[in-house]
Amino acid sequence: MQSSFLAWMFRMPLIKRWSLMFCVKPENIAEHSHQVAIVAHLLAVIKNKKFNGQINADRISTIAMYHEASETRYGDIVNPTKYANKEIAREFKKIELLAEKECLASLPEELQELFSDIIVQDNVSAEYKAIVKAADIIVAYIKALDEINHKNPEFDHVEQRLAIKITALKETMPEVEYFIDTFMAACLATVDKLSKN
Repeated sequence: MQSSFLAWMFRMPLIKRWSLMFCVKPENIAEHSHQVAIVAHLLAVIKNKKFNGQINADRISTIAMYHEASETRYGDIVNPTKYANKEIAREFKKIELLAEKECLASLPEELQELFSDIIVQDNVSAEYKAIVKAADIIVAYIKALDEINHKNPEFDHVEQRLAIKITALKETMPEVEYFIDTFMAACLATVDKLSKN
């Protein structure tokens, strides 16, 4: 059997994020997924080292790497559309689940069980899903701050919405607060400033 799985995953760079907004620095879901995987891995390591967590950091970075796999089938649906109301959000969740199952089915049958709780988000444990979601929000927040830093007011409302979510995450996930305090400021530094550290 010839599998189309890798071909679908390799289309990630073609899927544009923030499609309804002007971006100083365009972004695709391959870049986004890579960044979410890095942040999720860091969050898991922080949780384990500082807050007595028992998270498999390597596994969580793998889950994060595939968390947008469904978008290779139907593209990235922008937040205001996806969450316009509860009914629309529920229907988009059904579409995402269908796309995830299509991605899974494109693997050779003997590999599908191994990928089932990586690609199909409904099969990911709640604890792991929460960390990947936190990483997703943090990465989007950094993107918004970066765009604002480059004088792009398109992201003002995004930053405000995500700042509220970050504050809520800090209240229940101490690893998020540690991450923000430790890594956030440098993410907005120029290369000259970074080189001096």
